[in-house]
Amino acid sequence: MKIVDKEMFGGPGLAHFEHILTEEEMHGMNRVYARVTLKPGCAVGYHVHQGDGEDYFILSGQAHINDNQERELVLNPGEHYFTCSGKGHSIMNKGQEDLVFMALIVYNEQK
Repeated sequence: MKIVDKEMFGGPGLAHFEHILTEEEMHGMNRVYARVTLKPGCAVGYHVHQGDGEDYFILSGQAHINDNQERELVLNPGEHYFTCSGKGHSIMNKGQEDLVFMALIVYNEQK
């Protein structure tokens, strides 16, 4: 398992990625499959998907999602949110506990 801490798309703080499978292990069908942790105040900044879509599945904590700069959604454990190609989003931890979620990025067409 590959573990990476990095700033994402200008969001504050670091996102902690525990990659479950690599793109190669998914045979080019998906780009990212990871368990992501955001500490309080941290975020993955706003970004637009082109040629792929991304699903967030919340495991613990509360997620604040900027949905294509049109609305803010609040997600709790057991809920998910999908962004399709051509749309954008960000995810932020505004709470007091860690936000933990699964991130899966799938290609529109197999590579």
